[in-house]
Amino acid sequence: MYRHIYVPVDNSDYSNRAIDLAVELGRAFGARLTGMHVYAARLHDYRFKQMEYTLPEEYKDETELERQRKIHDSLITMGLQLISDSYLDVLEQKCREAGLPFEKKMQDGKHYKVLIEDARAADYDLIVMGALGMGAVRDSQLGSVTDRFVRRVTKDTLIVRNADPQRDQQGAIVVCMDGSPQAFHGLKLGLALARALGRPLQAVAVYDPYLHYAMFNGIVGVLNEKASKIFRFKEQEQLHEEIIDTGLAKIYQSHLEIARKLAAEDGVELAITLLDGKCFEKILTFARKEQPWLLIVGRVGVHSDEHEVDLGSNTENLLRLAPGNVLLTGGRFYPPLDVRAEEIISWTEEAEARMERVPPQMKNIARTALLRYAIEQGHTVITSKVIDEAMAIFMPARMAEKMQILAEDLAVAKLRAESQAVTAICSHCGYTVKGPNPVVRCPVCGAGADKFQLVSREAVEAIAAQEGGIAEEESLPGVVTKWSADARDALREVTDAYLRRRAKARVEKYARSRRIAVITCELALPLIEDTVGRDKLGAGWETLLARTKFTPAAETRTQEATAAGAFRWTPEAVARLNRVPAGFMRDMTREEVEKVAREKAVLTVDLAVCEEGIGHARNTMNEVIAGYIKTGRTP
Repeated sequence: MYRHIYVPVDNSDYSNRAIDLAVELGRAFGARLTGMHVYAARLHDYRFKQMEYTLPEEYKDETELERQRKIHDSLITMGLQLISDSYLDVLEQKCREAGLPFEKKMQDGKHYKVLIEDARAADYDLIVMGALGMGAVRDSQLGSVTDRFVRRVTKDTLIVRNADPQRDQQGAIVVCMDGSPQAFHGLKLGLALARALGRPLQAVAVYDPYLHYAMFNGIVGVLNEKASKIFRFKEQEQLHEEIIDTGLAKIYQSHLEIARKLAAEDGVELAITLLDGKCFEKILTFARKEQPWLLIVGRVGVHSDEHEVDLGSNTENLLRLAPGNVLLTGGRFYPPLDVRAEEIISWTEEAEARMERVPPQMKNIARTALLRYAIEQGHTVITSKVIDEAMAIFMPARMAEKMQILAEDLAVAKLRAESQAVTAICSHCGYTVKGPNPVVRCPVCGAGADKFQLVSREAVEAIAAQEGGIAEEESLPGVVTKWSADARDALREVTDAYLRRRAKARVEKYARSRRIAVITCELALPLIEDTVGRDKLGAGWETLLARTKFTPAAETRTQEATAAGAFRWTPEAVARLNRVPAGFMRDMTREEVEKVAREKAVLTVDLAVCEEGIGHARNTMNEVIAGYIKTGRTP
């Protein structure tokens, strides 16, 4: 894959580690290496001349001054060349030991300018360089030479952010997937590196369902009444929720599934993870937890214009903050499915007109999703009806309204209209029945009566009263949100205003989606802490935890993962479950498997039980999709 590797050196810790990695990659791919050191003789000469007026009087005689200049020029030029030779000798020796061809380069000039000019002119296909140089201080994130270089050179560049060789002994290669051609090219690089180096490969994708809600909260108070009516907040919010909350999750999951298929064709097992939240933040958290050896990211993302942007914002943040090495790639690769779809599928005028109404930042994502759906279903022409079918799959909220399969939403709405005082909700699937006495068995998921939870307005308001009463606010026109006093105090403990808005948006969205009348500490605290992190919370957070007897989110997840109810999972079953994408999909699958175990009255989840539960989940999804398509085609 890589045939010519370029290694700028300066004897810093990161540079020396870059030498080791370049040699390792050169050995893996049979590449030749070129080392470069840039020295600044002319700069030193200029500085010396600037300081001549400070010399003692005996050195200011013209003859003596000229002699000093010659001595200085000779020492600087020869000395810096000797230093460059010494730096490059280290790389040359390691190449010789590895049996790799090596070329030595040294040049006088401005460091970043020389490196950029040389990298552009030569046939290097990979640059390996340190994130920081000799000028690094404690708070340095990215050296100025490296920063300027990566903005101007689009060739694959591996930035060494980890100078500790011991940490590099382990760790996977992680590819950041957003569906862009750059991301899929990064996947191809990851596949080649994983095979050559024998390292595991993972792919992670992130979608953000909270940004739009925080933005709506931010602007709702600044528009006048006329502007609010024109903007139609409620309709806009409903549209965004249908697209972002469910559609984006499906689309980004499809990117990961295509990546897994491409990896399987190359004989590489790819673990995939779908996360929700701010892109670089979630990937950064993932990297700090998993400690990958290498993070592969595109120079720009799916929303960027590569002709106007040198680095995407998420890429730049990861380049500065990632705990490990980062490989930037500007190459492109289009999955065969997408290529074939573009070639053989046409659009009707009505379908094209509908696509024109899609917001510009969403158009590429929506088009890719529709093309993939069409080719998988055997369509050669995309019509409005095909768009409706695809949207039903990518936007389950709309599909549920037509099929009436989301019993919880419909039942709760009906109960509210009838002012029902007490309801019972199935803890597994959300099926809701009137009154305090639930049915013997849930008609949707089959759970027993003991799995129904009683919920009443009085109970929720009683909890809120204990937390200091309820305060209402209109978060959006026509949308009233109720917070208990303690829950609102918890929100105020978020010291950063931007993060506070995101946390508030996430809590309110969660409450609205589940028809929770009042936001209490029990609901708010885990979501707030998970959104912003403990380090962004004020001193009063610990007091709130003690007062509400709340278990922090991280501890709760650990307890759930280790206890997993009353079931014991065999190592084979755990390994099978871990093949399901991490996040909400794995959590839902775990619930389905444990439901099968309960039905079989077994306490140990083995591979057979796990496979049966996964099969049930797959069959349920197929039935839902098939039922909708069948229903949608009837007059």
